[in-house]
Amino acid sequence: MTAAADPSKAVLLLSCPDRVGLVARIANFIYERGGNILDLNEHVDVEEHHFFLRVSWSLEHFSIPAADLESAFTPLAREFRANWQIRLSGKRNRMAIFVSKYDHCLREILWRHSLGEFDIDIPLVVSNHADLAPLAEAHGIPFHVIAVTAETKAEAERRQMALCDEHGIDTIVLARYMQVLSPEFTGRWPGRIINIHHSFLPAFVGGNPYRQAYRRGVKLIGATSHYVSDELDEGPIIEQDIIRISHRDTLDDLVRKGRDLERIVLARALRLHCEHRILLNGRKTVVFD
Repeated sequence: MTAAADPSKAVLLLSCPDRVGLVARIANFIYERGGNILDLNEHVDVEEHHFFLRVSWSLEHFSIPAADLESAFTPLAREFRANWQIRLSGKRNRMAIFVSKYDHCLREILWRHSLGEFDIDIPLVVSNHADLAPLAEAHGIPFHVIAVTAETKAEAERRQMALCDEHGIDTIVLARYMQVLSPEFTGRWPGRIINIHHSFLPAFVGGNPYRQAYRRGVKLIGATSHYVSDELDEGPIIEQDIIRISHRDTLDDLVRKGRDLERIVLARALRLHCEHRILLNGRKTVVFD
């Protein structure tokens, strides 16, 4: 069951064509109705002449009920020709985690979730293998095994989508899920499927990136978390990090260091997403952290 929304704070994410007075108009909308701005960040893409804003404000003395916020802001948003959304602080993100056999990213998410670090609910873990069932079950989370082969892929995705719909999933996290999703699947959750890629994109795409990096004698390896799009590993990037490598490092060292980066980078991306700090800008992101 979805937790009831806590009306103590609202967050507006907005993007629109740039024009004079946008910040003042939006701040005035909040001020005139008794809201107290807690945080405000804005950015202008000067090449595209596009404006991006994230603002959060207290609803303690706000004159508009939380349930009526969207309808109250709609006329201003239409005037600005804006893409926008308003999120309430107590509306917990319902997240499905997809995994295969690698456990490090799943362990990181479940550990942080157990500490209350993420404002999320995890109703289910989905996998194409049974290996990580004990880990999910140890955290009291149902684990669903849906095998995937070339012949059964379409039916497997239909079952996965049905499960996500049944549980009211807002966000899907590919925590080293080693399957490529179809355009039909990604189109159901645009900007709401988060992947961790075990390399510093766009370099070393595809399989065995650590072996590729090792053979090239790289001095840095990295990890990339991004939103999933129809183009493999080409979705808007949310978060990245790197670590230095020397000639002393073996392939096993690269894999070990890479695992550490993957779990941390994915955790950062989930926090940014769940705190509504990301706006999409075509193939890029604007991240207000």
